[in-house]
Amino acid sequence: MPVTESSQTTQAPPALPASTQRSQAKENRRQALLSAAAELFAVDGFNRVSLEDLGAAAGVSGPAVYRHFSGKQAVLGALLLSVSQDLLDGGRRVIADSDGAAVALHRLVEFHVDFALSNPDVIRVQDQDFSNLADEDQAEVRTLQRNYVELWVEVLAGLHPETEAAELRMRAQATFGLINSTPHSVRSHGRRIAVKRARPLLQSMALAALMAPAVPAPLG
Repeated sequence: MPVTESSQTTQAPPALPASTQRSQAKENRRQALLSAAAELFAVDGFNRVSLEDLGAAAGVSGPAVYRHFSGKQAVLGALLLSVSQDLLDGGRRVIADSDGAAVALHRLVEFHVDFALSNPDVIRVQDQDFSNLADEDQAEVRTLQRNYVELWVEVLAGLHPETEAAELRMRAQATFGLINSTPHSVRSHGRRIAVKRARPLLQSMALAALMAPAVPAPLG
């Protein structure tokens, strides 16, 4: 049967309601402001970045930032809270989708390395500007990050059954320090190390640290 012109015509998807379009546009602008904040705070530091700087980087006026955040400190809070929540949610998904502790640990390392390589600006902001968060945001970020550490501790306990939780926690936190050093270590004499080289190196180093046998304390 020949294909008629009418049968070839495809209908365009229905347009989103105006309210939905406005909501999506507002969320896109909010995310643009957070991305701009990560870059500007990482390079210049929280205290040297103005709302006008943020707005200009995101394509809006300084006062327009107040449509999305109550102020610059609220931008910093939203940035670090969102990334901490993303890490926790992502870690939970990794563990839920893994068959056994060994697989979960490998996938957690891959997940965290990918995060560090994709978000060097956020890591730098966390390092240098955490103290500029509001007290309430500091407490919430710490809670999210502690919960993320405990995910790793639970997985490590399946591989080091005789090891105390405090030591497992130290292994996890030391590994985060190694991986999160990426913003500082991917440069060598002013030249960037390619991600395809950095990723397997960071993964192998992290796994070695997590699985290293404990060394007995010297006698005497």
